Parts: sequence; C-alpha cells; structure tokens
Amino acid sequence: MQFIVTGLDGKDDKALDRRMAAREGHLAMAKKMAQSGNWLFAAAMLDDDKKMVGSMIVCEFDSKEALQKEWLDNEPYVTGNVWEDVTITEAAVPPLFLK
Repeated sequence: MQFIVTGLDGKDDKALDRRMAAREGHLAMAKKMAQSGNWLFAAAMLDDDKKMVGSMIVCEFDSKEALQKEWLDNEPYVTGNVWEDVTITEAAVPPLFLK
C-alpha cells in the first residue's frame, strides 16, 4: 500500500534547532528506507523564507500499522520532537505510473 506522510514541524523558537539536531539521523533513516524500497519520494517543505518547516514522504508499506512500526516509531524527527503534526494518508497510484 502506498501512503503520503506529512510531518509539520513545531512553530516554537527551538523548532529549527531540533530539526537540525535530528537531521543526520533522519537522513540515515531516509537512506535506509529508500534502499529498502519503502520510501519512493521525499521532500522538505519550505516556508516563504525558504526555511524548512516540515516534510512530505510518499512511501510503500504493507499496512499503516507496518508504516508506524517499521518507520515512524524509529524516525528521528518523531523521537526528537521535530514533527508536531504527522498525517498519514493512503494513496492510490494511477496505473500509468505503476511499473
């Protein structure tokens, strides 16, 4: 199953500091998830000043529960309190884009 995950950073004065402190671990997790085929596409979300304020990931897991257990429970942006709001939405991929 494919999902779109959005993680919105906190809006407090220390939010960007937490993001930067967890970034190396997040990028290591991203590499692992991409190599396993679980992450299909990801991007940082920017505000009008080009400051990172969140993330968007298109991913594939067997279920929402598997996504939570195999990734989000260990995601440095979750465990490091970077993402204040995480939304998981199931996605339908048009046949045109399937391999």
